Amino acid sequence: MAKKGQVFQQYTDEFKLGAVKAYIEGSLSYKVVANQLEIRSCTQLKVWVRKWMNGEKFDVRKGQSNPLKGRPRTVFDTVEEERDYLKAQVDYLKKRYPNLVKEASSVNKNAIK
Repeated sequence: MAKKGQVFQQYTDEFKLGAVKAYIEGSLSYKVVANQLEIRSCTQLKVWVRKWMNGEKFDVRKGQSNPLKGRPRTVFDTVEEERDYLKAQVDYLKKRYPNLVKEASSVNKNAIK
């Protein structure tokens, strides 16, 4: 699982193909080829080789056309519209969870003393 702040190494398709060919044409192990090409893990090279042998593309995202696309953002014409929208959300939450409002005010009073 990815850790907060972790940066992933991205390889081009040409690099991946070159790594696969270096493994297949040579007599070296996955680990040696990965170390020579400075690939972080030999398992990644194994995945590339398996995909190449099956005729699959190297980078296929499951069910996503764009990995950076999430839910559409709400766009407001003015700052006032956004403010009113956010106020309505806060009011809804206060009505839905009235106990949280009481607890928060008592915590603030205790912190002041």
